[in-house]
Amino acid sequence: MSTFKPRDWGSHAPFIAPGYKSTILRGPTRAPLAIKSGLTEGAGPRFAPASVRKLDFDLTKNGITNGEPLGERIVVHGKVMDTDGRPQPDILVEVWQANAAGRYVHKVDQHDAPLDPNFRGSGRCMTDANGNYVFYTIKPGAYPWGNHFNAWRPNHIHLSLFGPGFATRLVTQMYFPGDPLLELDPIFLGTEDAAARERLISKFSIEKTEEGFALGYQFDIVLRGRNATPMEN
Repeated sequence: MSTFKPRDWGSHAPFIAPGYKSTILRGPTRAPLAIKSGLTEGAGPRFAPASVRKLDFDLTKNGITNGEPLGERIVVHGKVMDTDGRPQPDILVEVWQANAAGRYVHKVDQHDAPLDPNFRGSGRCMTDANGNYVFYTIKPGAYPWGNHFNAWRPNHIHLSLFGPGFATRLVTQMYFPGDPLLELDPIFLGTEDAAARERLISKFSIEKTEEGFALGYQFDIVLRGRNATPMEN
């Protein structure tokens, strides 16, 4: 059975972050209880490559109905690692995001921005034997979110990872370098440690950029431990 080092809670946002108003209502007010890991936490879930369909990894194609999706095409690469930096194979990576205009395909999202009939904004992929993953998508737009006056979310992509056990389950957000909204965003700033916040920002990669097609970004993910990627609470 796998053993997991304690989470470094200083690298994650607190459950209640006053600047992020909804956490005041939904965040727990008592300290979490430490429960010793058992067989259940270390043994699953595990997903087979068959869990991913042919176009799941390509959000520029998996929602096409009558043409190409609108916006800037990007390709996101990265490596998924455990607490000791070892690559993790066969990890299911799920992604979801707003479209290029900053709108989600969801009935709750009533932002006054157009939906793209050829972009559904969700997909998934698996890590390979060396822990690497890749997916293609459209760079998401910023959108207003009503948390405070003139509040806008930075461009971001949500990622959900099922590690080798429940103790390595991670939901996080990937941001883009140079976004001026980052320094105004209570969710990003909710991760108080500056070094940990930097782990939420992808790196532009001309090496991963595909000529004439898509700009490349690298986003490595650590599931647990001292250098863990901050979680989305």
